[in-house]
Amino acid sequence: MGDAPLVMSGATKRFGAFTAVNSLSFTVPAGQIVGFLGPNGAGKSTSLRMALGVMEPDEGEVALFGVKPEIRALKRVGFLPEERGLYKKMTARDTITYFARLKGMSANDAKARADELLESTGLGKFRLSRISKLSKGMAQKVQILSTLAHRPDFLILDEPFSGLDPMNQQTLENLIRAEHERGATILFSTHVMEHAERLCDRIVMLARGRKVLDGTLEEAYATLGQGARVSVSAGFDLAAALASKGFSAHRAADKGPGEAWRVELPKGLGAQDALRAALEAGAPILGFQPEEARLRDVFVNLVGEAEAAALDVPTPAEEAA
Repeated sequence: MGDAPLVMSGATKRFGAFTAVNSLSFTVPAGQIVGFLGPNGAGKSTSLRMALGVMEPDEGEVALFGVKPEIRALKRVGFLPEERGLYKKMTARDTITYFARLKGMSANDAKARADELLESTGLGKFRLSRISKLSKGMAQKVQILSTLAHRPDFLILDEPFSGLDPMNQQTLENLIRAEHERGATILFSTHVMEHAERLCDRIVMLARGRKVLDGTLEEAYATLGQGARVSVSAGFDLAAALASKGFSAHRAADKGPGEAWRVELPKGLGAQDALRAALEAGAPILGFQPEEARLRDVFVNLVGEAEAAALDVPTPAEEAA
């Protein structure tokens, strides 16, 4: 299977009669940031647990740096689980130091690394504070820093943005970019497509345990073709109005007045043609914009609106925030 940080080949995991992951195959190339995308319940966490050897696939194979997941390979990995948890009585500095030492760093190097990370993320003055005394956002940040303290070759982050406020989400995006620039390969799962749009070299999309897309952002966007965004007064069925004019449309997730639709442009027609057709159909237009491709629309295009609606369901961490 080579020495890519992660290769999954036909991996399947069942729990009784339920198939959580169905014949999943994908590769995480060295040096890339890969987004593992899909709604909650798509099989992302189960797949990551198989990648780490926490679970054995019922069928198929998993290779971590070219071998079955084992201690030597796992020392090169930093893993952030979706279920957060730290030792409440330990200080921020001791927590990061502890996890760095588990990965083989010396006591002095681990402590220096903890101080470096805390200072760089604005937590330096809290390094001697117990986890129980930190805000939830600060504690989550400490757990993230513990994941990358030993400078892993491969970072696996399961819903890393869940429960973080916008400022800390931006801090985490900056950390991911910094780790990538250092040379780390990164795989992160998320149901929030915008993070992947800003960070990823390539993406793997899952729905109901099956892979529905594996490729670069450009390849993902190419599945859509060209389109335009049209907002109309609530209750107007733009899809029905445009069907007779040769255009297809589906509801989009844009925020703003009225209801947003994505209109697909047939070959040879442009955004202005779609606007003209909507006006001729009597659409009460509130807004119009030639499309900027979005991953959410890619997902809708591949699996349908009903499945895509699950992207809006919060993770357990977000519900608890």
